Amino acid sequence: MTAAPDQARAVRDEDAFDIARVDAFLRQHIGGLEGTPTVKQFPGGASNLTYLLHYANRDLVLRRPPRGAKAKSAHDMMRESRVMGALKASYPYVPAILARCDDAQVIGQDFYVMERLSGTILRRDLPAELGLDRDGVRRLCVAFIDRLIELHQVDATQGELRELGKGEGYIARQIAGWRERWRQAATDGSDPCDDVMAWLDANQPARDNASCVIHNDFRFDNVVLATDNPLDIIGVLDWELATVGDPLMDLGSSLAYWVQADDDPVFQSFRRQPTHEAGMLTRREVVAYYGERTGMDISHWAFYEIFGLFRLMVIIQQIYRRYALGQTTNPQFAGFGDAAKYMGMRCRRLMASKG
Repeated sequence: MTAAPDQARAVRDEDAFDIARVDAFLRQHIGGLEGTPTVKQFPGGASNLTYLLHYANRDLVLRRPPRGAKAKSAHDMMRESRVMGALKASYPYVPAILARCDDAQVIGQDFYVMERLSGTILRRDLPAELGLDRDGVRRLCVAFIDRLIELHQVDATQGELRELGKGEGYIARQIAGWRERWRQAATDGSDPCDDVMAWLDANQPARDNASCVIHNDFRFDNVVLATDNPLDIIGVLDWELATVGDPLMDLGSSLAYWVQADDDPVFQSFRRQPTHEAGMLTRREVVAYYGERTGMDISHWAFYEIFGLFRLMVIIQQIYRRYALGQTTNPQFAGFGDAAKYMGMRCRRLMASKG
């Protein structure tokens, strides 16, 4: 059961940067680099952008924000790299940070460079060469959830990690913050969603459990599978949104992307990971498994599920706003306005079913 490592592609014109300047900077911070680097871009990258730097003797990965308008506090490369550095000792699946750059004269934006974890990253469908049957898919799914549980078990009071949290009131802060982002991301014809935001205000838990490190974007396309064993998750990527917060908020955010086999055709069209495959747990089964493994009370799951969808709606609309303003020309973003409206409708369906 082997598969080719995740393949980088030619850099999109709008995402190009000065390779020579980056090379000069890296040689001051990383010893032993040989040759002139070539640069390719990894697929995805609707938020931050990720590149493969290939030197004669080693591969590196560079992360930087997109050009154009950004939400306040989003795309903070220095924060992301500090979080990764602080977490590495307790959660070995974090790639090692090799260099950070906050000098705008290099490429005009902050960026960092990390080790490359060579392996398979799942996209929309499972590669046939993985050779996974129904049982194998189920074991992969469980391993994925277990990695999230392991993260939530990290001691968040140690070292720099304790500086991430702001204490009690995490859920209320999240609702207020994502409400403000939604309003700032509005475009002509977008859904106001006042009713969804009011429901979240009225139904938030009386107390939250803002006590553990959470990833906030835990998806199959942010984990790396070992090339020789797809059931072995060797890395977790994209720590931009990581913080100390409520673990069920993290699970809700993850399951907002979880399109399963019996979902409607519109939601199926949004699928970006192979969660529809035979053997994958359903959203309900994931939540039940998480509750059994952790002992957490999941009786008020509706709030976390609807918040996760609302949060994803905001992210989609933020990206669409950049497209609508001409700050990105990536054609995959053209339909994001309609996708955000659908997410609002999906929230309302769940709200109605919960009374």
